Amino acid sequence: MFTFIVTVVVVTASGALAPGPLFFTNIAHGTRSGAKGGFAFSVGHTIFELSLVLFLAFTLQIVINEPLITVVVGAVGGVALFVFGFLQIREALASKSLAVDKTGIKARNALVLGTLFTGLNPYFIIWWLTIGITLIVNALVLASFAGVLIMYVSHVWMDYAWLTGTAYLARRGTSLTGGRGYRVVMMIFGAILILFGLYFLVSALSATF
Repeated sequence: MFTFIVTVVVVTASGALAPGPLFFTNIAHGTRSGAKGGFAFSVGHTIFELSLVLFLAFTLQIVINEPLITVVVGAVGGVALFVFGFLQIREALASKSLAVDKTGIKARNALVLGTLFTGLNPYFIIWWLTIGITLIVNALVLASFAGVLIMYVSHVWMDYAWLTGTAYLARRGTSLTGGRGYRVVMMIFGAILILFGLYFLVSALSATF
């Protein structure tokens, strides 16, 4: 269980820290609302994300005993980790700065914005349908729905810490993005994703022989 939790934290950290529509909107909104707005964004994100995770868990529970399902999900998750890791490293190398657009945010309800920008983010959906499904399957095998709950809690706290913290810093006129240190961190997580992708792929292929 400890190993699984560490895996979840390391693998999902890249998704939580990677820049995207939700992150940039949170920063722009945070310049006015601070940590309170970031927390509201996190709650809105959770509303959509937890619903998706529970739907996937209930769906996968029906077919979890089929060995082929576990192998296919592991292979798909492994490939996705490898691809996302490579793209993350490439983006970190190519981007010298991460600009934040502070215009065009008309809604004041951060909770609604958090829900909408989560559900409308293709990266988020693809992540959960590939890498996320692999984690859900492992959680179900490990401890059924209790495992899924442990997996999700191990994941979601990073969203709250990151979104609330960056919104607070935005309010104070400080940014964690755009600097060399942030790009280095993203490259490190990208390399870790590639390693986990190879591990998941090898594990899936080994189960077929």
